[in-house]
Amino acid sequence: MRILVDADVPAAEACFGALGEVVRLPGRQITAAALRDIDALVVRSITRVDESLLAEASRLRFVGTCTIGTDHIELGALEERGIAFASAPGCNAEAVVDYVLGSLSTLAERQGWQFRERRVGVVGAGNVGGRLLDRLTAMGIDCLTCDPPRVEKEGAEGRDLPGFVDLETLIDDCDVLCLHTPLVREGPHATHHLLGAEAIAELAPGTVLINAGRGDCVDGVALRQRLAGQGDISAVLDVWEHEPAIDSALRDLAEIATPHIAGHSLDGKRRGTHMIYRALCRELGLPARVTLDELLPAPPLHRLELGPGLTPEEALRLCLRAVHDVRRDHDSLLRESRRRGMARGFDACRAGYPLRREFSTLEVALAESDAALASLLAGAGFRLA
Repeated sequence: MRILVDADVPAAEACFGALGEVVRLPGRQITAAALRDIDALVVRSITRVDESLLAEASRLRFVGTCTIGTDHIELGALEERGIAFASAPGCNAEAVVDYVLGSLSTLAERQGWQFRERRVGVVGAGNVGGRLLDRLTAMGIDCLTCDPPRVEKEGAEGRDLPGFVDLETLIDDCDVLCLHTPLVREGPHATHHLLGAEAIAELAPGTVLINAGRGDCVDGVALRQRLAGQGDISAVLDVWEHEPAIDSALRDLAEIATPHIAGHSLDGKRRGTHMIYRALCRELGLPARVTLDELLPAPPLHRLELGPGLTPEEALRLCLRAVHDVRRDHDSLLRESRRRGMARGFDACRAGYPLRREFSTLEVALAESDAALASLLAGAGFRLA
């Protein structure tokens, strides 16, 4: 059995090596010709699996994507050929929530406000949005939620998340907007340009827009025009239209601009690999002998002791940055895209992304008993000693 795996998928040999021969290729170099003698394909979001890619894949029987989203996969094309499919929903959700909290803390410091005093609107209450709401609520932050498909599916009695409202109300009533929707191009709940020119024009001055979901859910041209013209809102963008050749002017106008790495924790990546490994084992009728714990090394920083004298915001910021400082990723994108060109620089940042762990890997010890601070840090996702 030959298994073709994107070169950026970690721990592939440890997981898939016992199942067959593992072949590695960069995601953008996976072509129809490369699939001629391949039995299983494991990709990430940059490889589009469609009719043209599958044209010569006569042996292919399984496709797995180590990502939450599946908009890069033509599911109908796989079904027509009898090719089994698996994705990894939720694999990097915790890492994306870490990214959002770190970004909010950074903007609060830069702009001189307390993010715990802001109302946050979360658009999309799935794997990522739901976890973000859980953590924000645990931190004592006021939240509203917009997720029409979930409301339609569950009805009013099925809502177990705070403050379900429509998008217009969320835009009117929230200081921070976080987008965590899948990309849906057609139908009653289409999300392509969900935040289009009209919605962007309605954002109140001082609004913070965070998009760590799908780039095409925001009209990038309209957002660039609002930022360049009025300049009275702030944008945190991890996902973009036309990746990797993103709009350099929009990159320069964003408060935080990163190269689609919000979910790129070591934990999330290896969790995704392991989920696809388990799915392939099920497809082959074999037991999954490799455990996730075997794939996760000890974190380089496992414990932090906080002394007295820190405000809650300072203590939280210190813990957040001890694990992941989003400013590093912003600076990296600017540096590499200016040095190599936008598309090559964007991809270079992703391919060479440094080691990053999740907040849950850090244990925090407090010098003195402080129930409010302990609740804030635990809510943010840290383990309290």
